[in-house]
Amino acid sequence: MTALGNILAFDLGTSSVRALVLDASAAPIEGALARRKQKPAVDEGGGATLDAKAYLTALIECVDELHAAGRLDGVTHVAASAQWHSILPLDAAGEPLGPVLTWLDTRPRAGADAAGPADEAAFHERTGAWWHPLYWTVRIPWLREQSGTAPAGFTGLAEYAWSVLLGEGPVSVSQASGAGVLGLDSQGWDAEALALAGAREEHLPTLAGPGWRGRLRPEFAGRWPALASAEWTAPVGDGAASNVGTGCGDASHAAVTVGTSAAVRLVQHARSGEPLPPLPSALWRYRVDRDRIVTGRAYSGGGNLFAWAQRTLLLPEGDALETALDDIIPGHVPVWADPRLAGDRPPGLTPPGEGRLAGLGLTTTGPQILAALMDGVCAQIAADLGVIESTVGQRVDVRLGGGAVTASAWWRRAFAAALTPRQVEAVQNPEVGAIGAALIMLADHPNG
Repeated sequence: MTALGNILAFDLGTSSVRALVLDASAAPIEGALARRKQKPAVDEGGGATLDAKAYLTALIECVDELHAAGRLDGVTHVAASAQWHSILPLDAAGEPLGPVLTWLDTRPRAGADAAGPADEAAFHERTGAWWHPLYWTVRIPWLREQSGTAPAGFTGLAEYAWSVLLGEGPVSVSQASGAGVLGLDSQGWDAEALALAGAREEHLPTLAGPGWRGRLRPEFAGRWPALASAEWTAPVGDGAASNVGTGCGDASHAAVTVGTSAAVRLVQHARSGEPLPPLPSALWRYRVDRDRIVTGRAYSGGGNLFAWAQRTLLLPEGDALETALDDIIPGHVPVWADPRLAGDRPPGLTPPGEGRLAGLGLTTTGPQILAALMDGVCAQIAADLGVIESTVGQRVDVRLGGGAVTASAWWRRAFAAALTPRQVEAVQNPEVGAIGAALIMLADHPNG
Protein backbone atom coordinates (compact mmCIF):
# COMPACT_ATOMS: atom_id res chain seq x y z
CA MET A 1 0.00 0.00 0.00
CA THR A 2 1.01 3.63 -0.58
CA ALA A 3 2.58 5.40 2.41
CA LEU A 4 0.08 7.64 4.14
CA GLY A 5 0.00 11.36 3.37
CA ASN A 6 -2.93 13.73 3.17
CA ILE A 7 -6.44 12.44 2.50
CA LEU A 8 -9.03 13.79 0.10
CA ALA A 9 -12.38 13.06 1.71
CA PHE A 10 -15.84 13.48 0.18
CA ASP A 11 -19.24 13.83 1.77
CA LEU A 12 -21.65 12.87 -1.02
CA GLY A 13 -24.96 13.87 0.54
CA THR A 14 -28.46 14.53 -0.70
CA SER A 15 -28.25 18.30 -0.35
CA SER A 16 -24.58 18.92 -1.13
CA VAL A 17 -21.32 17.56 -2.50
CA ARG A 18 -18.39 18.39 -0.24
CA ALA A 19 -14.70 17.71 -0.73
CA LEU A 20 -12.06 18.49 1.86
CA VAL A 21 -8.42 17.70 2.45
CA LEU A 22 -7.40 16.12 5.75
CA ASP A 23 -3.98 15.41 7.18
CA ALA A 24 -2.77 11.87 7.86
CA SER A 25 -4.64 11.79 11.18
CA ALA A 26 -7.93 12.81 9.46
CA ALA A 27 -7.85 16.35 10.85
CA PRO A 28 -9.16 18.98 8.40
CA ILE A 29 -6.61 21.29 6.80
CA GLU A 30 -7.80 24.86 7.13
CA GLY A 31 -9.19 26.35 3.95
CA ALA A 32 -9.07 23.08 1.98
CA LEU A 33 -12.80 22.70 1.41
CA ALA A 34 -14.98 22.89 -1.69
CA ARG A 35 -18.73 22.39 -1.83
CA ARG A 36 -21.60 22.45 -4.28
CA LYS A 37 -25.23 22.52 -3.20
CA GLN A 38 -27.63 19.94 -4.58
CA LYS A 39 -31.40 20.04 -4.69
CA PRO A 40 -33.34 16.82 -5.30
CA ALA A 41 -36.25 17.11 -7.72
CA VAL A 42 -39.22 16.56 -5.41
CA ASP A 43 -42.83 16.19 -6.55
CA GLU A 44 -46.20 15.69 -4.91
CA GLY A 45 -46.29 12.04 -5.98
CA GLY A 46 -43.42 11.17 -3.66
CA GLY A 47 -40.59 11.48 -6.18
CA ALA A 48 -37.21 12.70 -4.89
CA THR A 49 -34.46 12.24 -7.44
CA LEU A 50 -31.02 13.53 -8.40
CA ASP A 51 -29.47 13.80 -11.83
CA ALA A 52 -26.46 11.47 -11.75
CA LYS A 53 -24.44 13.33 -14.39
CA ALA A 54 -25.12 16.74 -12.86
CA TYR A 55 -24.11 15.37 -9.48
CA LEU A 56 -20.89 13.98 -10.95
CA THR A 57 -20.20 17.36 -12.53
CA ALA A 58 -20.55 19.01 -9.11
CA LEU A 59 -18.10 16.47 -7.62
CA ILE A 60 -15.60 17.15 -10.41
CA GLU A 61 -15.96 20.91 -9.90
CA CYS A 62 -15.11 20.48 -6.21
CA VAL A 63 -11.90 18.62 -7.10
CA ASP A 64 -11.09 21.20 -9.79
CA GLU A 65 -11.42 23.95 -7.19
CA LEU A 66 -9.09 22.22 -4.73
CA HIS A 67 -6.63 21.46 -7.54
CA ALA A 68 -6.58 25.08 -8.75
CA ALA A 69 -5.82 26.21 -5.20
CA GLY A 70 -2.92 23.74 -4.91
CA ARG A 71 -4.71 21.89 -2.11
CA LEU A 72 -4.29 18.41 -3.60
CA ASP A 73 -0.51 18.34 -3.27
CA GLY A 74 0.53 15.56 -0.92
CA VAL A 75 -2.78 13.66 -1.16
CA THR A 76 -2.12 9.90 -1.18
CA HIS A 77 -5.57 8.48 -0.37
CA VAL A 78 -9.20 9.25 -1.15
CA ALA A 79 -12.20 8.26 0.98
CA ALA A 80 -15.89 9.04 0.78
CA SER A 81 -19.04 9.06 2.84
CA ALA A 82 -22.08 8.62 0.61
CA GLN A 83 -25.84 8.57 0.99
CA TRP A 84 -27.24 5.15 1.80
CA HIS A 85 -30.09 3.60 -0.24
CA SER A 86 -29.68 5.50 -3.54
CA ILE A 87 -30.21 3.49 -6.71
CA LEU A 88 -29.58 4.25 -10.37
CA PRO A 89 -30.71 2.10 -13.35
CA LEU A 90 -28.04 1.61 -16.03
CA ASP A 91 -28.00 0.55 -19.65
CA ALA A 92 -25.61 -2.06 -21.05
CA ALA A 93 -22.89 0.59 -21.49
CA GLY A 94 -23.16 1.65 -17.85
CA GLU A 95 -24.94 4.91 -18.68
CA PRO A 96 -27.87 6.17 -16.55
CA LEU A 97 -31.32 5.23 -17.83
CA GLY A 98 -33.01 7.73 -15.56
CA PRO A 99 -32.45 9.78 -12.43
CA VAL A 100 -31.11 8.54 -9.11
CA LEU A 101 -33.79 7.53 -6.61
CA THR A 102 -32.72 8.97 -3.25
CA TRP A 103 -33.77 7.75 0.19
CA LEU A 104 -36.45 10.47 0.12
CA ASP A 105 -38.28 8.88 -2.82
CA THR A 106 -41.42 7.11 -1.58
CA ARG A 107 -42.93 6.02 -4.92
CA PRO A 108 -41.61 2.44 -5.21
CA ARG A 109 -44.18 -0.20 -4.30
CA ALA A 110 -44.16 -3.97 -4.49
CA GLY A 111 -46.38 -5.44 -7.19
CA ALA A 112 -49.80 -6.70 -6.19
CA ASP A 113 -48.78 -10.30 -6.88
CA ALA A 114 -45.29 -10.03 -5.32
CA ALA A 115 -44.54 -12.24 -2.34
CA GLY A 116 -42.26 -11.11 0.45
CA PRO A 117 -39.66 -13.07 2.43
CA ALA A 118 -40.56 -16.61 3.44
CA ASP A 119 -39.74 -15.72 7.05
CA GLU A 120 -39.78 -11.96 7.65
CA ALA A 121 -38.07 -12.18 11.05
CA ALA A 122 -35.27 -14.38 9.71
CA PHE A 123 -34.81 -12.10 6.68
CA HIS A 124 -34.60 -9.04 8.96
CA GLU A 125 -32.10 -10.76 11.26
CA ARG A 126 -29.95 -11.87 8.31
CA THR A 127 -29.92 -8.66 6.24
CA GLY A 128 -30.72 -6.02 8.88
CA ALA A 129 -33.39 -4.72 6.50
CA TRP A 130 -37.03 -5.34 5.60
CA TRP A 131 -38.94 -5.96 2.39
CA HIS A 132 -39.69 -2.25 2.17
CA PRO A 133 -39.83 0.46 -0.53
CA LEU A 134 -36.58 2.01 0.72
CA TYR A 135 -34.57 -1.07 -0.26
CA TRP A 136 -33.47 -2.54 -3.57
CA THR A 137 -35.64 -5.64 -3.03
CA VAL A 138 -38.63 -3.42 -3.88
CA ARG A 139 -36.92 -0.65 -5.83
CA ILE A 140 -35.40 -2.85 -8.55
CA PRO A 141 -38.71 -4.49 -9.64
CA TRP A 142 -40.43 -1.09 -9.50
CA LEU A 143 -37.73 0.56 -11.63
CA ARG A 144 -38.03 -2.24 -14.17
CA GLU A 145 -41.76 -1.61 -14.41
CA GLN A 146 -41.22 2.13 -14.84
CA SER A 147 -38.39 1.99 -17.39
CA GLY A 148 -39.09 2.27 -21.07
CA THR A 149 -35.80 0.45 -21.69
CA ALA A 150 -35.07 -2.58 -19.54
CA PRO A 151 -32.13 -1.76 -17.24
CA ALA A 152 -29.05 -3.92 -17.69
CA GLY A 153 -27.93 -3.24 -14.14
CA PHE A 154 -28.26 -1.09 -11.06
CA THR A 155 -25.81 0.82 -8.91
CA GLY A 156 -25.64 3.54 -6.26
CA LEU A 157 -24.90 7.19 -6.94
CA ALA A 158 -21.40 7.10 -5.41
CA GLU A 159 -20.54 3.85 -7.18
CA TYR A 160 -21.60 5.40 -10.49
CA ALA A 161 -19.30 8.38 -9.85
CA TRP A 162 -16.39 6.06 -9.04
CA SER A 163 -17.04 4.03 -12.20
CA VAL A 164 -16.63 7.18 -14.29
CA LEU A 165 -13.59 8.50 -12.44
CA LEU A 166 -11.77 5.21 -11.88
CA GLY A 167 -13.19 2.91 -14.54
CA GLU A 168 -14.65 0.66 -11.83
CA GLY A 169 -17.19 1.30 -9.11
CA PRO A 170 -17.32 -1.59 -6.65
CA VAL A 171 -19.62 -1.32 -3.67
CA SER A 172 -18.36 -1.55 -0.08
CA VAL A 173 -20.06 -3.89 2.39
CA SER A 174 -21.24 -0.72 4.12
CA GLN A 175 -23.05 0.65 1.07
CA ALA A 176 -24.31 -2.80 0.03
CA SER A 177 -25.84 -3.39 3.44
CA GLY A 178 -27.75 -0.11 3.14
CA ALA A 179 -29.32 -1.44 -0.05
CA GLY A 180 -30.94 -4.23 1.97
CA VAL A 181 -29.53 -7.07 -0.13
CA LEU A 182 -26.41 -8.05 1.82
CA GLY A 183 -26.02 -10.88 4.30
CA LEU A 184 -24.51 -9.14 7.32
CA ASP A 185 -22.72 -12.25 8.54
CA SER A 186 -21.64 -13.69 5.19
CA GLN A 187 -20.81 -10.22 3.79
CA GLY A 188 -22.05 -11.41 0.39
CA TRP A 189 -25.26 -10.85 -1.58
CA ASP A 190 -28.18 -12.56 0.15
CA ALA A 191 -29.81 -15.18 -2.11
CA GLU A 192 -33.37 -14.51 -0.95
CA ALA A 193 -32.91 -10.74 -1.26
CA LEU A 194 -31.70 -11.18 -4.84
CA ALA A 195 -34.73 -13.37 -5.59
CA LEU A 196 -37.09 -10.74 -4.15
CA ALA A 197 -35.40 -8.12 -6.34
CA GLY A 198 -35.57 -10.39 -9.39
CA ALA A 199 -31.86 -9.79 -9.85
CA ARG A 200 -28.65 -11.75 -10.25
CA GLU A 201 -25.26 -10.75 -8.91
CA GLU A 202 -24.17 -9.53 -12.33
CA HIS A 203 -26.99 -6.95 -12.25
CA LEU A 204 -25.42 -5.31 -9.16
CA PRO A 205 -22.07 -3.62 -8.60
CA THR A 206 -19.19 -5.91 -7.69
CA LEU A 207 -18.55 -6.17 -3.96
CA ALA A 208 -15.24 -4.53 -3.05
CA GLY A 209 -12.89 -7.10 -1.57
CA PRO A 210 -10.84 -6.57 1.59
CA GLY A 211 -8.32 -3.80 1.06
CA TRP A 212 -9.70 -2.79 -2.36
CA ARG A 213 -8.04 0.28 -3.85
CA GLY A 214 -8.64 2.05 -7.14
CA ARG A 215 -6.80 4.72 -9.15
CA LEU A 216 -7.95 7.47 -11.47
CA ARG A 217 -8.45 6.82 -15.15
CA PRO A 218 -5.77 8.50 -17.32
CA GLU A 219 -7.99 11.40 -18.37
CA PHE A 220 -8.67 12.38 -14.76
CA ALA A 221 -5.11 11.65 -13.63
CA GLY A 222 -4.04 14.17 -16.27
CA ARG A 223 -6.63 16.66 -15.08
CA TRP A 224 -5.52 16.32 -11.42
CA PRO A 225 -1.81 15.30 -11.53
CA ALA A 226 -1.50 15.44 -7.74
CA LEU A 227 -4.02 12.57 -7.54
CA ALA A 228 -2.47 10.42 -10.28
CA SER A 229 -1.01 7.92 -7.80
CA ALA A 230 -3.59 8.34 -5.02
CA GLU A 231 -5.42 5.24 -3.78
CA TRP A 232 -9.22 5.53 -3.79
CA THR A 233 -11.30 3.44 -1.40
CA ALA A 234 -14.90 2.33 -1.96
CA PRO A 235 -17.43 4.82 -0.48
CA VAL A 236 -19.01 3.94 2.86
CA GLY A 237 -22.54 4.67 4.10
CA ASP A 238 -23.05 8.16 5.45
CA GLY A 239 -24.62 6.99 8.70
CA ALA A 240 -21.72 4.68 9.48
CA ALA A 241 -19.21 7.39 8.62
CA SER A 242 -21.00 9.97 10.75
CA ASN A 243 -20.88 7.68 13.77
CA VAL A 244 -17.15 7.15 13.43
CA GLY A 245 -16.57 10.85 12.70
CA THR A 246 -18.32 11.86 15.93
CA GLY A 247 -16.17 9.48 17.96
CA CYS A 248 -18.83 6.79 18.20
CA GLY A 249 -16.92 3.98 16.53
CA ASP A 250 -17.74 1.42 19.22
CA ALA A 251 -20.52 0.62 21.71
CA SER A 252 -19.42 3.13 24.37
CA HIS A 253 -21.38 5.99 22.78
CA ALA A 254 -24.41 6.29 20.55
CA ALA A 255 -24.49 8.97 17.88
CA VAL A 256 -27.49 11.18 17.27
CA THR A 257 -27.11 12.99 13.96
CA VAL A 258 -29.44 15.64 12.58
CA GLY A 259 -28.76 16.84 9.06
CA THR A 260 -31.49 16.94 6.42
CA SER A 261 -32.94 13.87 8.15
CA ALA A 262 -32.17 12.45 11.59
CA ALA A 263 -30.87 9.18 13.01
CA VAL A 264 -29.72 7.44 16.18
CA ARG A 265 -27.08 4.72 15.79
CA LEU A 266 -24.76 2.48 17.79
CA VAL A 267 -21.64 0.74 16.42
CA GLN A 268 -20.54 -2.67 17.69
CA HIS A 269 -17.69 -4.99 16.73
CA ALA A 270 -18.84 -8.05 14.76
CA ARG A 271 -16.50 -9.84 12.41
CA SER A 272 -17.68 -12.27 9.77
CA GLY A 273 -18.64 -15.60 11.31
CA GLU A 274 -19.15 -14.15 14.79
CA PRO A 275 -22.67 -14.29 16.29
CA LEU A 276 -24.47 -10.99 15.81
CA PRO A 277 -26.18 -9.26 18.76
CA PRO A 278 -29.99 -9.54 18.93
CA LEU A 279 -31.80 -7.26 16.49
CA PRO A 280 -35.11 -5.79 17.73
CA SER A 281 -37.84 -5.78 15.09
CA ALA A 282 -38.05 -1.97 14.87
CA LEU A 283 -34.35 -1.38 14.19
CA TRP A 284 -32.23 -1.67 11.08
CA ARG A 285 -28.66 -2.93 11.02
CA TYR A 286 -25.94 -2.30 8.43
CA ARG A 287 -22.18 -2.71 8.18
CA VAL A 288 -19.62 -0.02 8.95
CA ASP A 289 -16.85 -2.20 7.54
CA ARG A 290 -15.89 -5.86 7.64
CA ASP A 291 -15.30 -5.77 11.40
CA ARG A 292 -18.15 -3.57 12.67
CA ILE A 293 -21.93 -3.26 12.45
CA VAL A 294 -24.15 -0.26 13.12
CA THR A 295 -27.67 -0.62 14.53
CA GLY A 296 -30.19 2.18 14.60
CA ARG A 297 -33.29 4.00 13.51
CA ALA A 298 -33.61 6.82 11.00
CA TYR A 299 -36.26 9.49 10.49
CA SER A 300 -37.31 11.46 7.44
CA GLY A 301 -37.74 14.60 9.55
CA GLY A 302 -34.68 16.49 10.76
CA GLY A 303 -33.15 19.70 9.54
CA ASN A 304 -35.74 19.73 6.74
CA LEU A 305 -38.40 20.39 9.42
CA PHE A 306 -36.41 23.32 10.74
CA ALA A 307 -36.02 24.72 7.21
CA TRP A 308 -39.73 24.19 6.44
CA ALA A 309 -40.87 25.97 9.62
CA GLN A 310 -38.44 28.82 9.16
CA ARG A 311 -39.57 29.32 5.56
CA THR A 312 -43.30 28.78 6.04
CA LEU A 313 -43.68 30.69 9.31
CA LEU A 314 -41.36 33.52 8.20
CA LEU A 315 -39.22 33.05 11.29
CA PRO A 316 -36.10 35.11 11.96
CA GLU A 317 -32.69 33.56 11.51
CA GLY A 318 -29.59 33.01 13.60
CA ASP A 319 -29.33 34.72 16.98
CA ALA A 320 -32.71 36.40 16.55
CA LEU A 321 -34.43 33.02 16.29
CA GLU A 322 -32.53 31.62 19.27
CA THR A 323 -33.64 34.63 21.30
CA ALA A 324 -37.25 33.98 20.29
CA LEU A 325 -36.90 30.36 21.49
CA ASP A 326 -35.18 31.19 24.79
CA ASP A 327 -38.36 31.31 26.89
CA ILE A 328 -39.66 27.97 25.61
CA ILE A 329 -38.75 25.06 27.91
CA PRO A 330 -37.73 21.84 26.09
CA GLY A 331 -40.16 19.06 26.89
CA HIS A 332 -42.84 21.56 27.96
CA VAL A 333 -43.74 23.16 24.64
CA PRO A 334 -47.43 24.19 24.63
CA VAL A 335 -47.84 22.76 21.11
CA TRP A 336 -47.57 19.04 20.30
CA ALA A 337 -46.17 17.87 16.95
CA ASP A 338 -46.02 14.61 15.04
CA PRO A 339 -42.89 15.43 12.99
CA ARG A 340 -43.59 13.00 10.13
CA LEU A 341 -44.10 15.72 7.51
CA ALA A 342 -41.79 13.79 5.17
CA GLY A 343 -43.27 10.39 6.05
CA ASP A 344 -41.61 7.40 7.71
CA ARG A 345 -38.36 5.56 7.23
CA PRO A 346 -38.34 1.76 7.59
CA PRO A 347 -39.99 -0.19 9.01
CA GLY A 348 -42.77 2.42 8.89
CA LEU A 349 -44.84 2.98 5.76
CA THR A 350 -46.41 6.33 6.62
CA PRO A 351 -46.34 8.48 3.45
CA PRO A 352 -45.27 12.13 3.35
CA GLY A 353 -47.89 14.60 4.53
CA GLU A 354 -48.78 12.86 7.79
CA GLY A 355 -47.33 15.51 10.10
CA ARG A 356 -49.64 16.82 12.81
CA LEU A 357 -49.84 19.82 15.11
CA ALA A 358 -52.11 19.97 18.15
CA GLY A 359 -52.72 22.49 20.90
CA LEU A 360 -52.78 25.50 18.59
CA GLY A 361 -54.48 28.65 19.84
CA LEU A 362 -54.75 32.29 18.98
CA THR A 363 -51.69 32.99 21.11
CA THR A 364 -49.54 30.27 19.51
CA THR A 365 -46.35 31.68 18.04
CA GLY A 366 -44.20 30.57 15.14
CA PRO A 367 -41.24 29.77 17.43
CA GLN A 368 -43.52 27.53 19.53
CA ILE A 369 -44.50 25.54 16.43
CA LEU A 370 -40.83 25.17 15.47
CA ALA A 371 -39.98 24.11 19.03
CA ALA A 372 -42.76 21.50 18.94
CA LEU A 373 -41.31 19.99 15.77
CA MET A 374 -37.82 19.88 17.27
CA ASP A 375 -39.19 18.40 20.50
CA GLY A 376 -41.05 15.77 18.47
CA VAL A 377 -37.81 14.61 16.83
CA CYS A 378 -36.14 14.44 20.26
CA ALA A 379 -38.97 12.27 21.64
CA GLN A 380 -38.73 9.83 18.70
CA ILE A 381 -35.01 9.44 19.17
CA ALA A 382 -35.19 9.06 22.96
CA ALA A 383 -37.69 6.20 22.64
CA ASP A 384 -35.68 4.36 20.01
CA LEU A 385 -32.36 4.83 21.80
CA GLY A 386 -33.82 2.80 24.64
CA VAL A 387 -34.52 -0.03 22.21
CA ILE A 388 -30.99 0.18 20.78
CA GLU A 389 -29.54 -0.02 24.29
CA SER A 390 -31.32 -3.34 24.78
CA THR A 391 -28.85 -4.88 22.30
CA VAL A 392 -25.91 -4.12 24.62
CA GLY A 393 -27.75 -4.43 27.95
CA GLN A 394 -26.78 -1.02 29.29
CA ARG A 395 -27.39 2.69 28.96
CA VAL A 396 -24.90 4.52 26.74
CA ASP A 397 -23.92 8.16 26.53
CA VAL A 398 -24.58 10.22 23.44
CA ARG A 399 -22.63 12.38 21.04
CA LEU A 400 -24.79 14.82 19.15
CA GLY A 401 -23.79 16.08 15.71
CA GLY A 402 -24.96 17.24 12.31
CA GLY A 403 -25.41 20.63 10.74
CA ALA A 404 -28.98 21.17 11.96
CA VAL A 405 -28.25 20.79 15.69
CA THR A 406 -24.91 22.58 15.33
CA ALA A 407 -26.94 25.57 14.13
CA SER A 408 -29.48 25.55 16.99
CA ALA A 409 -28.55 25.88 20.66
CA TRP A 410 -32.22 25.35 21.61
CA TRP A 411 -32.32 22.00 19.80
CA ARG A 412 -29.17 20.88 21.60
CA ARG A 413 -30.79 21.74 24.96
CA ALA A 414 -33.93 19.86 23.91
CA PHE A 415 -31.91 16.72 23.16
CA ALA A 416 -30.09 16.96 26.49
CA ALA A 417 -33.46 17.14 28.27
CA ALA A 418 -35.04 14.29 26.27
CA LEU A 419 -32.06 11.96 26.69
CA THR A 420 -31.43 12.51 30.42
CA PRO A 421 -29.91 10.92 32.54
CA ARG A 422 -27.45 10.09 29.76
CA GLN A 423 -24.52 12.40 29.22
CA VAL A 424 -25.03 14.31 25.96
CA GLU A 425 -21.99 15.88 24.32
CA ALA A 426 -22.38 18.11 21.27
CA VAL A 427 -19.78 17.65 18.53
CA GLN A 428 -19.34 21.01 16.83
CA ASN A 429 -18.03 19.73 13.52
CA PRO A 430 -20.09 19.79 10.31
CA GLU A 431 -17.65 17.47 8.51
CA VAL A 432 -18.16 14.30 10.58
CA GLY A 433 -19.19 12.27 7.50
CA ALA A 434 -16.04 12.94 5.49
CA ILE A 435 -13.81 12.61 8.57
CA GLY A 436 -15.52 9.35 9.51
CA ALA A 437 -14.94 7.93 6.03
CA ALA A 438 -11.26 8.79 6.34
CA LEU A 439 -11.03 7.17 9.78
CA ILE A 440 -12.68 3.98 8.44
CA MET A 441 -10.12 3.95 5.65
CA LEU A 442 -7.29 4.49 8.15
CA ALA A 443 -8.49 1.53 10.24
CA ASP A 444 -7.80 -0.65 7.18
CA HIS A 445 -4.42 0.89 6.45
CA PRO A 446 -1.26 -0.69 7.94
CA ASN A 447 0.14 2.74 8.79
CA GLY A 448 -3.21 4.13 9.96
